[in-house]
Amino acid sequence: MKTPHLLALALAAGVLTGGGPALAATAPSPASASVAAASGATAKTSPNAPIPLRLVAVNDFHGNLEAGRLTLTVREPQARDKPLKLNAGGAPALAGMVTQLRVGAPHTIFFSAGDLVGAAPLVSTLYRHEPTVEVMNKLGLDFNVLGNHEFDAGRVELQRLMRGGCGGNEPHSASESCALHHYEGSKFAWLSANVKRADGATLVPADVVRTVGGVKVGFIGATTRDTPGMVMRSGIAGLSFDDEADAINARVAALRRRGVEAIVAVLHEGGELARDNDLPGDWNDPGCPGASGRIFELAKRIAPQVDAIFSAHTHQGYACVMDGRPIVQATSYGRGLAVVDLAIDPRSRDVIRERTRAVNLPVVNGQTDMDARRRLAAALPPELGHVLVSARDDKNVAALVERYARLAAPRANRELGKLDGAFTRAGADKGDSTAGRLIADAQLAATREHAGAQLAFMNSGGVRADLDCGRPGCGLTFGQAFVAQPFGNTLVTLTLTGAELKELLESQQRPGDALPRFLQPSSNLSYTWRQQAPHGEHVDELRLDGKPIAADAKLRITVNNYLAEGGDGHALLREGRDRVTGPGDLDALAAFLRAKSPLKPDDKTRIRYVP
Repeated sequence: MKTPHLLALALAAGVLTGGGPALAATAPSPASASVAAASGATAKTSPNAPIPLRLVAVNDFHGNLEAGRLTLTVREPQARDKPLKLNAGGAPALAGMVTQLRVGAPHTIFFSAGDLVGAAPLVSTLYRHEPTVEVMNKLGLDFNVLGNHEFDAGRVELQRLMRGGCGGNEPHSASESCALHHYEGSKFAWLSANVKRADGATLVPADVVRTVGGVKVGFIGATTRDTPGMVMRSGIAGLSFDDEADAINARVAALRRRGVEAIVAVLHEGGELARDNDLPGDWNDPGCPGASGRIFELAKRIAPQVDAIFSAHTHQGYACVMDGRPIVQATSYGRGLAVVDLAIDPRSRDVIRERTRAVNLPVVNGQTDMDARRRLAAALPPELGHVLVSARDDKNVAALVERYARLAAPRANRELGKLDGAFTRAGADKGDSTAGRLIADAQLAATREHAGAQLAFMNSGGVRADLDCGRPGCGLTFGQAFVAQPFGNTLVTLTLTGAELKELLESQQRPGDALPRFLQPSSNLSYTWRQQAPHGEHVDELRLDGKPIAADAKLRITVNNYLAEGGDGHALLREGRDRVTGPGDLDALAAFLRAKSPLKPDDKTRIRYVP
């Protein structure tokens, strides 16, 4: 039986009630703190006193080792209708925050809810994400749940990343393994209960049990079941992604048979809150107004014996309380941490739910305004407010990141071409964006001659950042371009008929989605999208080079290899014929920038969106 809960009680700042552990005098090192938590080291307390356990989670880190231009917008504590933009993130700052949070708790477990790697900046991706794993080893990460991006480079490379060893460095490859030293692999566990091999066994452990103050606590991981539609199919051959709630519930039953009553679910799946005009949802409001998304539907099906749910994937911030338990997510890129304090009854071995407290904290760094830190701290319980004010960047982690950054600098700083304006992702939700147009045009130019390409498409989700070097006439560097296209995809040119092209474009609107997932077209393709039209009749006035496209016309279309394998749900592209493999996507962009420099953003939309 679970202890009755009073989680709905909250402070005015949106922080759940419950006694937090007192601050200790000195901080243990991240590694020693992790070992202590895992081994069950305890402070001297009454035998029947509740056992405090602090859970600290990062999600969707995506290898953001350097703070760079990372910012986080939250609500101003003293004026909740005003935004507060903070400099936030970076691995040194993350390490400093985690160290301070460990100071305030005799038992702390620090973990990641997935997408620790993949779709990452150059300093991680260039070295096959080995720097990110090495940094997390230094931070004493306890475990990482598999996210969809963990599979970006395929199952074999993922397993190497876990186990260690140097990957094959192919000639002319954009990435390099063991660049500084032999890569030893991760010292933390990897979890997922619903990623199964062909024999029915899980690819990685489904769960892990940690002993805290003599009581066992179980952690179950799960990966979004939509992963097959978001990664290259060849990289996950032989794997299945089962229903997340069913997989978790099966492990809950198994853990309870082993006497584990305190159970936490960590899912790489998420939701979002309703925005208030231009303000983000309040990431520490337990009521979570306007909450929507798969995580909240899954939570209704996850066994009531699960005491807390950590989520990810949607890059949102929330600390909701639903059915008496917290559902949390702390944005993305290492800019936030979700902190859940639990109290465990040593007699029942279960969580005392009215003592649970869930709070999201910004990861403040050396560039974060101290006055803003103090204002945020004043709205938090004192021991958490102290963390915001006192946290400092970790020098050892900073030194490791700097070593990799210096190694990457010659390539990162190489100028590709001049930009007379910013190419942004804005507008891609209702048509095409300037960044999407630029990349599609570059891919068409790179494949016209050798593959006979007539048009090109870029998937919006593959454009990870704006192409913006700061001011008109500035030089865009390889590093900046890499951030926008970090996957290292190759281009594929294939043949579809005009009728198949129309079907492909119609499939941009998925059942249940409010808006289409627009493919970004090259400049010679245009059409009108009528949002309210019946399914199959959204696309009108479809033209190539200004002329209508016949249904039986044979068209040579360039996409990246992710799309060519049916990525983003575009299964029809798998039927494309007469395939010719072209250059890498980043090579195509670099060549286009060199040839066309200086480039101005093309403000003429190619998709006319009619609501």
